[in-house]
Amino acid sequence: MSHHFDSPLARQDPRLDISDVYLFRGTAGTVFVMNVNPLSGADGFHPDGLYEFKVDTGSDAVEDTTFRVTFGDRDAEGRQSLVLRRLDGEAARDRDAEGSVLAEGMTEEVIEARHGIRLWAGAAADPFYINGSVVGAVKQAVAEGSLIDLTPASATPAANLFAGTNVCAIVLEVPDEVLAVPSIGFWGVTALPTDAGGWQQINRCAQPLINTIFNPDDEERSSEYNTIQPSQDREVHGPVVCDLVARVVAAMGTAEDPKRYAESVRDTIFPDVLRYRVGTSAVFGFAERNGRGLTECAPEVMFGIVLNKAVSLGLDARSAPGSLRDEFPYLSEPLGVPA
Repeated sequence: MSHHFDSPLARQDPRLDISDVYLFRGTAGTVFVMNVNPLSGADGFHPDGLYEFKVDTGSDAVEDTTFRVTFGDRDAEGRQSLVLRRLDGEAARDRDAEGSVLAEGMTEEVIEARHGIRLWAGAAADPFYINGSVVGAVKQAVAEGSLIDLTPASATPAANLFAGTNVCAIVLEVPDEVLAVPSIGFWGVTALPTDAGGWQQINRCAQPLINTIFNPDDEERSSEYNTIQPSQDREVHGPVVCDLVARVVAAMGTAEDPKRYAESVRDTIFPDVLRYRVGTSAVFGFAERNGRGLTECAPEVMFGIVLNKAVSLGLDARSAPGSLRDEFPYLSEPLGVPA
C-alpha cells in the first residue's frame, strides 16, 4: 500500500486516513489531489475534521499557504456541504485561524471558487496500484536488513492489491497566477479537535510509501510519523532511515559504501514533501521527481531509491481500476455506489 491504513492513529477513522496525494498539471492550473477513506470510499468525510493542502512556496518545508476544506454532516442522500478556505503566512500554520472563504458547495459537484480555483470532493476509483506480495517482501527486507525474497511474489500472477476499490477524493485546481511562484512543495494533512482543546494531526502524506517502508504499521513510530511536520523529518526520522537503508543495501550488496548511500537516501526523501515546478508536466521517476501524476508506478521508484536496485511490480497503469477523465476532476468514476 502507499499510505493506506499506515498507522494505528490513521486506522482509528478511515475518513481521516490519507491513502495518497498527487500533484500535476491540469487543464487550468496546478492540481492537488488528496485521497482518503481507502478500500471503500464509504461514509464520506469527517464533519469535525480539517482536510488541509499545505503549500510551501519557499524551500524550508514549512507551509506558507494552506487550502483548508471542511465538511458538514451527510444528508439523506449521503452528500455533504463543504467550505474551502485559504490561509496565508502564520495563519497557514494555525488551525484555529479562520482564513478567507473561497467557496461553499456540496460534495459530488464541481465548485467554481474565487480567483479561478476549482474544487470537487466525492467518491472515486482508487488510482493507486501495487503488488501486495512485492511490497511485503520489500518491507521485510528493510525491517530485517536482509536480502529481498521475491519467491512468494513470483509464485502467483501479479495482481493489484487495490483492484476494485474506491476512495473519497478532494481535488483542487489552482491557477498559476494564484500560486504566483515558480515552484512549490506540497503535503496533505488531516486533523481532528481534541477533548482537551486544540487539534490532533491524524495523518500526513506527500511522497508515497515512506511510512509504509520504514515504519511498521502496528507500531507507535508509524503514528508518530504522521503527527510531526516535514521540517522535522531529517532530525526525527533521519537516523532510523539511515540505519535501515544501510543494513539492507549492505545485505544486498547494492552500495559500495552503505552508510554514505543511506545518507543520500535520507537527503532524497526528507523533508517528506512533493516538490513541483509550476506549469510543467509531472513526473515521478528514477531520474526526476517533479510532482506526481495519477498513473505513474510510484512504488517501483521508491523501492529503487531505498534498495538501490530495480524491483518490478509486474504491473502498470492498466492495473488501476476505472478510467481517468481528461477534464476536471480527472479521477475515475467510483466503482459501484459507495454505502
